[in-house]
Amino acid sequence: MIDFELTEDHQTVARLTHDVADKYLKPQIRELDRAGKFDPDFIQQLKDADLLGVCIPEEYGGMGMDYISLGLVCEEMEYVDTSARVIFSVHIGLNSLAIYS
Repeated sequence: MIDFELTEDHQTVARLTHDVADKYLKPQIRELDRAGKFDPDFIQQLKDADLLGVCIPEEYGGMGMDYISLGLVCEEMEYVDTSARVIFSVHIGLNSLAIYS
């Protein structure tokens, strides 16, 4: 039987992502959307929180978490801003995981 309960690590990474997005992206999202812009400083905030390597092994500078964690990060970012989630997904999926593979 599959256990669908989130682990403590899953809950922690979801809260961390929520907090980062809520603090750094959410307050300015309306004005950024109206201007058709994205704040690149948000990527730095994700980096500072170690989220840019959420599913990359620790020996390569990542958090070493699983793909459920990646999904949770995407879900929390999508809640605030689709473009931020897309940029993050491209960074992980088309860049970091391609290099790691």
